[in-house]
Parts: sequence; structure tokens; C-alpha cells
Amino acid sequence: MKYLKNLVTTEVTIKKSRFITVLEPIASDSDILPIVQRLKKEYPKATHYCYAYLIGDNAQFGGSNDDGEPAGTAGVPMLEVLKQNNVTNILAVVIRYYGGIHLGAGGLIRAYSGGVADAIKEATFYTLIKATLFELHFNYDQIGDIEYLLQDEEIVEKEYLKDVVYKVAITNLEAFDKIKHHFFEIKKLEEILLAIDLK
Repeated sequence: MKYLKNLVTTEVTIKKSRFITVLEPIASDSDILPIVQRLKKEYPKATHYCYAYLIGDNAQFGGSNDDGEPAGTAGVPMLEVLKQNNVTNILAVVIRYYGGIHLGAGGLIRAYSGGVADAIKEATFYTLIKATLFELHFNYDQIGDIEYLLQDEEIVEKEYLKDVVYKVAITNLEAFDKIKHHFFEIKKLEEILLAIDLK
């Protein structure tokens, strides 16, 4: 699953109606109402504040709100775009300032789903992967070799005491088994989830 890194705002005008899309990371559905209320203050007098959201490790919980648009023309198409992009813990709000020209059901569906799709293209995401945190002890003259051996892993902390101590989040335990002999002390600390930025 992909997680949104930070807030994204995009805007498009279609037949004189302004559509402002806001994507925001959320932890639970209790985050939704405060965000929508905040956006109503930031964008006062808009005609509609439609939204869709997904939450859960596998995006298993979600919902949408058409906020007065014809049923199924705003929230549901927005939700479908979120599902197609394999994202979770995300809220999409599309704020519409009506421009006086009716778009029809098809036009509304394209405007709301397109707004979310465009915002997703602008967004930065990360993924969570399982890793095991180890404390690794080795000698000072090994630093170059160890840095090379651990280049694909996440070095969380470095300490330079009487020997060198690295805390490393290991994602590939099989590969790690092959280089264990380089360390004179290895302590397994805990299982963690590592956030990896997606390019």
C-alpha cells in the first residue's frame, strides 16, 4: 500500500466551475470532519465540499460524500480513483465553486475523479515494509567494508565508542545471514515498520 507523505492541493477550471482538490494523510476516520471543517474556512462560500477516504493496512475501510451533488457523481468516482491507486490513510476533498454551467452527470464524474487523479500525480508517497532492527558491533578499520555491505539497508544510528556500533533496520534477513561473520557482536532488538519513499 502507498501512504501519502504530505498535503497536496491542485486546481482546475471546467466550464467556469473551479474544482480544488486537496489530498491529506489521515490516521483514522475521526480526522475527516475536522479537515473538512478547516477547508470550509479556507475556501468559504464554495458550492460543494465532496470527499472520499481510505484507511487501514489494506485500505479495507473507506467511504465518500457527494455533499449535495447528484448521487454517485462525486464521492464514489473519487473513491474509485483512490482504490485504483493502491493508497491508504488518505482523504481526498474536492471543493467546487459553481460557475453557472451544468456539467451533467458524466461531466461531474469526470471532473471529480479527474481532480483526484491529477492530485495523485503531484503527490509524494511512501510504503511501509517490515524490518528487523539489529545492533551491530565491529572494528574501526571495517567501516568502509561495512558501509558497502549495508548499502541496501537502513542505518538508523551510528555510535563511535571503543568499537563502532550501528543500529540497522534489516529488510533482507537471508542476505544479512551471509555477512554476519563481519561483526563480533550482534543484538536483535525489535521488529519495526520502515517507511520507504516511493520515487
